[in-house]
Amino acid sequence: MKFLNIKSGSCWLLTLVLLALCSSAVRAQTTISLDSAEAQTLRRHPRLRQSDREIEEQRALKRGSFAPANPDFLFSAPTGEMWAPGVVQTIDLPNVYRRQRQVADAGISLAERNRDVSRASVLRDTRLAYLSLQFAEAQVGQLTYQDSLFRVLRLATERLFTAGEVTSLQRISTDAEARQVTVLLQQATADQQAAQRRLGLLLGRPAEALATSTDLSRTGQELAQTGTALLGGLPTDDSTALVRSPTLAAATQNVALSQSGISLVRARRTPALTVGYQNQAFENSALRYRFQFGVSVPVWFWTYRSQLQAATARSQAAGYQLQTQRLELSTQYQQAVADTRKFAVSLAYYEQTGLPQSRAIISQSQRLFRAGEVSYLQLILSLNQAFAIQNTYLTTIREYRQALIELNYLQGE
Repeated sequence: MKFLNIKSGSCWLLTLVLLALCSSAVRAQTTISLDSAEAQTLRRHPRLRQSDREIEEQRALKRGSFAPANPDFLFSAPTGEMWAPGVVQTIDLPNVYRRQRQVADAGISLAERNRDVSRASVLRDTRLAYLSLQFAEAQVGQLTYQDSLFRVLRLATERLFTAGEVTSLQRISTDAEARQVTVLLQQATADQQAAQRRLGLLLGRPAEALATSTDLSRTGQELAQTGTALLGGLPTDDSTALVRSPTLAAATQNVALSQSGISLVRARRTPALTVGYQNQAFENSALRYRFQFGVSVPVWFWTYRSQLQAATARSQAAGYQLQTQRLELSTQYQQAVADTRKFAVSLAYYEQTGLPQSRAIISQSQRLFRAGEVSYLQLILSLNQAFAIQNTYLTTIREYRQALIELNYLQGE
């Protein structure tokens, strides 16, 4: 009974100290929700600002799609008596300018699709960074409890060893277990700090000690419901599931841009009109300046042929890129679906069986050890088994959420 009182008092003292430390740490941190993190990232991330500037660039290029050649200002002496200024302007047929405008429209659409890709990537990175911080916080909390328990156990073992009630091997084993948990807690704390900085960099607040608003270890049931609803509504066909993928939409628009480039090259192979206004008479003529008209003939056929070959090759490359993107996205989608289903089964097990058993193991092993019904070795093994189950449960939640994040990203959500 004396051992129980010492152990209970030490446990309460350590608990109060840990609570005080945790409360001071919480006061120094800035709590942020996932929705707020997503909104701040979309507002501040430089990748999205870059996408906006690229769209502005394409819109500016569209305003210059009607781009005739520069006029030729020249001096000539048509009569051989004097030099006179003149101007000659070459103008393409309207079809050329129409094709140039279509290319500009396709360029704007591609820039907009690329912005959608950037937005989806930024959201995925933010969600993964937020999840990493949640996982690190849950691990720190789990290992803090585990560390406090082994600290108390080590203190009690030291007293029992002094009283001759435990062996030296038991004392060394307890100390080794306690120190190992302390090292794991230090590593988890370092991971938490790294996750805070990673999320802070995405939010443009790298110096703040951020904290999540939701405990990952308490989201298992809500996650199971979300995953079940998502799996129940997934299309069976990959092409249907990926129809809103921003990456696939960008690759499709790139094909359209390359095809409009072919049309533009073909339009430029047609003749152009030449208009001039020059002095074509003697000095004493009543009407010296007259208009002149002509046709610019594309006789350098090899230039246009090489341009057409290049545009065709570019279009074919864009088509193969689209096929590659579709293949890669389909593979990633199938893997994400498989991971989601796999972790859904694992989460259901831990929610219904594994986690309650781990709690029961921790409670009953301590009770039976105090009552002398289990040995010291059985107590250590039982505690390690229970903590391993709880750590695997946290890992399962993290991996399940990662699979859902990837699945939503591939579907453009």
